[in-house]
This record gives sequence, structure tokens and C-alpha cells, in this order.
Amino acid sequence: MKNIRIIPRLDIKGPNVVKPVQTEALRVVGDPKKLALHYYEGGADELIYLDIVASLYGRNIDFDLLKSVTENIFIPITVGGGIRSIHDINNVLRSGADKIAINTYAVRHPEFLSEAVREFGSQCIVLYVEAKKQPNGDYEAYTDGGRERSGFEVVNWIKRAIDLGIGEILLTSVDQDGTRRGFDIELLKKVLAFSPIPVIAHGGAGKPETLKEAVLDAKVDALGISSIFHYNEFPIKEMKKYLYKNKINIRNV
Repeated sequence: MKNIRIIPRLDIKGPNVVKPVQTEALRVVGDPKKLALHYYEGGADELIYLDIVASLYGRNIDFDLLKSVTENIFIPITVGGGIRSIHDINNVLRSGADKIAINTYAVRHPEFLSEAVREFGSQCIVLYVEAKKQPNGDYEAYTDGGRERSGFEVVNWIKRAIDLGIGEILLTSVDQDGTRRGFDIELLKKVLAFSPIPVIAHGGAGKPETLKEAVLDAKVDALGISSIFHYNEFPIKEMKKYLYKNKINIRNV
């Protein structure tokens, strides 16, 4: 079995880490620099850092804040929010990112994904998908922090992005995000059934059993987690030990 990565996610608004519930009800949970260092020292395999309002407001990431967060972190960091050009990607990488997550601009300009892959390599470009289940049972991709409909059915959109060369998928269930009720296993299975590239599941992590289910039932490659880490419900090392005891390969148990 592949090694499963445990990846705390930092949702950034202004100078703070916040925690949305289904994209709404933002609650301030801490300082980005302090939380990133805490998770790094606590055993995180990677970090996700997303400015969740940059695209909505049509602005760039705060590069000074990003630099302050990444300067003492020595694990891979995926950064997203407001990415609209090759120049933006260069600036984010120079600020300490290892991988770039793109959602809103990719939906509006899919060809940008292939341009970014040619410039930086597939290993650097992550498609960020905010998926919401529709009344007909399909999943639609949303943009602008889960606020705007794209008209793109999730499976078809991800297949298209894979053809454009992306190297990884960050897949958030908007319906489950912040609820701690468990991951959307149906959504994950739909994507993992065809995806030849790694998928990071996010949205709904709660009790340890919910993480085990996502790995064993949906076969995800990594778990993006926010609420239960932010509120100190389960330390990273405790979560890793639980998964390891359940015969799941984990890095740095």
C-alpha cells in the first residue's frame, strides 16, 4: 500500500487562518505562521495554504505573509489563491511554495493549466476542485471559495485537467467541509476510479474512523485536514498512530 500523507490545511483570510463551514460562517482560528510551525513540528507530511478570498476579490496572495509562514518550514507546501498568470506562480514559488493550486482561473481559462505545466512541470501544478452535489446526483465544480457555479461536471472537468498535464488533485467536498461528518466517499470513489494521479481528499474529517474510511474505501492518496487539527481534537502524531494500527502505511509514525 502507498504511504498516505497527512496534510493540515490553512485557509487564509487577511492575516488570519480561518475555518469555513460549507464556505460560510468563517471563524478565526489562529496565526498562519504559528500554526504552520506547530503542524510542521507536530509531524505533518505537507501543508496546504489557500488564500480563500484572493480570487473573489481579484487580488494576489500576500507574499510577505506567505514568506513569513514558509521560512522555517521544511516540508512541501501547496499554495493557492488568486493565481492568474505565470508571473503569479513565479512569485508564489519564490515566496516558499513547492506546488501551486489553481481553481477559479483554471475554470475560466483551462488552457492556462497546460501553459503552467509546460513552464513548471506537472509535479508543481495542482488542480483544486470545490465540488458540490446537485439534485440530479452529479457533482458540479464551484469557484471563488465555493460561492460560484462553474457549469463544469466534476468528473469531466478533472479528466480534462489531467489531459492538460496536471500532477495532483486537491478535492474538497463543499457539502462536507467543516461538518466533521466524514468525507464524501461517493465523490472520492468517482474520481479515484479513473485518476492516474494522486488525489488529496478534503472536507469532512472528523473522528479517526472517517480518515480510515477515506483511505480504505475510497483509496485516496492523502488527507487534507483542518478543523480537528485547528481545535486540537486529534494531534497529528496520534492520528498517524491510529491509522498505522489499522494497517495503513503512514510516513513518520
